[in-house]
Amino acid sequence: MKASGIEEAVAVAFRAEWGQVVATLIRVTGDWDLAEECAQDAFAQALDRWRRDGVPRRPGAWLTTTARNRALDVLRREAVGVAKLREVAVLAGDEPYDDRGGSAYDDEDASGVRDDRLRLIFTCCHPALPIEARVALTLRTLAGLTTPEIARAFLVPEATMAQRLVRAKRKIRNAGIPYRVPPAHLLPERTAGVLGVLYLLFNEGYAATSGADLVRRSLCAEAIRLARVLARLMPDEPEVLGLLALLLLHDARRHARVDDAGELVTLEDQDRGAWDRAEIDEGAALVESALRRGSPGPYQIQAAIAACHTTAGTAEETDWADIAALYGELARLVPSAVVRLNRAVAVGTAEGPEAGLALVAELEREGELTDYHLLPATRADLLRRGGRPAEAAEAYRQALELVENEAERRFLEKRLAECGA
Repeated sequence: MKASGIEEAVAVAFRAEWGQVVATLIRVTGDWDLAEECAQDAFAQALDRWRRDGVPRRPGAWLTTTARNRALDVLRREAVGVAKLREVAVLAGDEPYDDRGGSAYDDEDASGVRDDRLRLIFTCCHPALPIEARVALTLRTLAGLTTPEIARAFLVPEATMAQRLVRAKRKIRNAGIPYRVPPAHLLPERTAGVLGVLYLLFNEGYAATSGADLVRRSLCAEAIRLARVLARLMPDEPEVLGLLALLLLHDARRHARVDDAGELVTLEDQDRGAWDRAEIDEGAALVESALRRGSPGPYQIQAAIAACHTTAGTAEETDWADIAALYGELARLVPSAVVRLNRAVAVGTAEGPEAGLALVAELEREGELTDYHLLPATRADLLRRGGRPAEAAEAYRQALELVENEAERRFLEKRLAECGA
């Protein structure tokens, strides 16, 4: 196989297998930094070994075994005292691995859950950790997101995020936080952090912060899979059902979000016949079931907004007034500048561009979204729709200075050219 083909195979394996490999190594070694180091080494070895021997039939199992053997070598060299020697003994066992690279003999914990990745999320989301650290640490270890990618997701400097990750790992080690899904009576105190992890994991897959591809399907699929596991674990928690509904309703539009050339397609221009009706029906039923419980939360409201879009027969039939009202309720529950920006879009569509621009101007004065490319992009779109092409062009230029994703960059360049024309 050509070098480019091997590099692509390793890249695909990284997106699909990183979380499983790291989660398995953390379980058997208890050392987070060692797990990441050995996982990185395994993927580096794959570039050379797969070029020579071909891509293995089960890449996940190959990567996990290679990483495990690397960890064994490190522990053997550094083994000091009974505890380290015991870790070596655990690693040295002839433990069979399944097709995903996980242990075939991985015992269920007290929760009845047999999934290293879900255990990893709950470990990261221990209440002893700050909420930002819980989400960031899981995105780093489970999804393999880089520190810059996570920093962009949180809109904080890279150095700040790096410090959060170091402190979170140190806290887990020093506090002896167990690697397991907690018993049922402790689940509620972890729910918010776990839902936040899954939501950001899906968002990074649905609209990647950087790179050539707008959609990273493996991250979306992993977030949905784990959300389903969580919904089975907590079937009476409406926000869990709301999150699963939200992910399904967004994922239903995945194939229509880019065209055959990989160019971004806006919601109003998407081919609704290409939307996944089964996911839409399941998502709409889930959010309806969640809201009937009378305890609306942020994920349920976002799912309701998504349902307004996906159940409308045409773009013209979309109830933007209802969407704007829902965003108003969401802003009350989550006083976030990004939520308010989304509300500005809805208000601008329901009431006219000038109403939306007034809300965008408030956000610009506050300065919280200074480095967020969608702020000037939203202003540009509202100006374009309001018949002010010269001002829209300047706003599109500002957005282009901030955007990281190549598909979004091409879309903004296309809009800018339209304004010039």
